[in-house]
Amino acid sequence: MPPVDLGERLRALPSGSAVALKLDPREYADHYFAVLNATLRDVGSDLDAHTIYLTVTNPAAFVWTLAEALDVPKDRISFVDAISHIMMNYAKPLPNATYVESPRALEEIMLRIEFLLRKFPHPRTIVVVDSVNSLAIHNQPELLSEFFHILLNNLKSRQVLTIVLETTEEETTGIEQMLNLVVDETIDVGRVGR
Repeated sequence: MPPVDLGERLRALPSGSAVALKLDPREYADHYFAVLNATLRDVGSDLDAHTIYLTVTNPAAFVWTLAEALDVPKDRISFVDAISHIMMNYAKPLPNATYVESPRALEEIMLRIEFLLRKFPHPRTIVVVDSVNSLAIHNQPELLSEFFHILLNNLKSRQVLTIVLETTEEETTGIEQMLNLVVDETIDVGRVGR
């Protein structure tokens, strides 16, 4: 049986699924680009699709540069950027981005995602959260757990495919345990196709 690539695997998921994608920190750049390729180009470029990308690790401008390299149409992606303000990387805001003051503003993040879901109603919507680890740096575990429980259940009920990026070491972490309670599946990006 030939190996199934990440894009095919994500495309096969039913609407309303929530999946965690585990990236190996030793191969982060390769895994991150593979995830962007699979989520933004393979799944997000479908004619009836729109991607809402929550940036907490990399500013929206950086992610958009990579998306452009993958030929992702500008009208197929919107950003909720929660990192540019605190990184002082806000000189040239993107027209397809909405900016949140801090990754600690979890309620504001949920409201911005809700706003974009209403602004861009599509038959297939994808929400990418980049990443749970960065959110964990800025938020207490109880608040983060509540945030993911509310956000992912809301997105599931609206048939939104939700992809949460997670960088993990070998051992199981509290973040991984928390995610396992709210996602339907976890995919190790380094093992896809092996």
